[in-house]
Amino acid sequence: MSTTTVTATVPRTRAQRSWRPRLVSAEFLKLRKRRGLLISVFALTVLPMIIGYTVLLTLHAANPGKHGPAGGLKNLSGSMDMLSTLSIVAGILVGATLGAGDLGSGVFRELVVTGRSRLALFAARVPAGLGFLLPIVGAGFAITATGSMVFAGSLEAPSASLLVGSAAWLGLVASLALVLALGVSSVLGSRGTTIGIVFGWQIVAAPVLLQIRALGSLRDGLLGAATDRLAPAALFEGSPKVKMSLAAAVLVIAMWTIVPLAVGAWRTCTRDA
Repeated sequence: MSTTTVTATVPRTRAQRSWRPRLVSAEFLKLRKRRGLLISVFALTVLPMIIGYTVLLTLHAANPGKHGPAGGLKNLSGSMDMLSTLSIVAGILVGATLGAGDLGSGVFRELVVTGRSRLALFAARVPAGLGFLLPIVGAGFAITATGSMVFAGSLEAPSASLLVGSAAWLGLVASLALVLALGVSSVLGSRGTTIGIVFGWQIVAAPVLLQIRALGSLRDGLLGAATDRLAPAALFEGSPKVKMSLAAAVLVIAMWTIVPLAVGAWRTCTRDA
């Protein structure tokens, strides 16, 4: 009886652990081994925050009368404005690498030949990419949040609730950029082309379209309009460029998440190995 029980339970345990943790870990390891990508993401998110607050502290120490404290709510707002843009770029780099990395290196064919589910291979890239990107973006935000509070001096320091909301919003912005780039790169199969297209759209075209009031309600469908609506009000001065309800913003974000992932998964499942 004991031998039969052991024989029956071992395959069940292996079946439960067959693909999810191993595939996610494998995808994460691929990203971590790309030293150039790791350095690039670090240089885009963490390094600018270190340099920025070092410069602000130096200027304040040299001439306190002309240059105010390095921290405070105002400096947090400026830092977050830059960090959010740089986090989008970092998310694009990671997403494009995830979607087209295996194709570019010729590994995709080998993975398919092993009989692994293509959908499982694609699905594993999402948590792996987020697990790689968000801690580094979080480190950049931690520097910004700490500097804004510790070096606030006579300036108004940000509240704890504002910092929590800002961290969540920054993670959302970075994650959406990763998902979009992952979907596009899975369709195109080219990392460089994906970076150029998504970067041009997210950083150049979309912000310009948000400024064109003649587009009217068409701007509601832009991802930037939805993320601006969810941004902490105390973080950025002025109202969002596009007025929209919270429900509409959530719906737009859901569509910009679901559609790229669905199209990317479909192309991964139908692509010739």
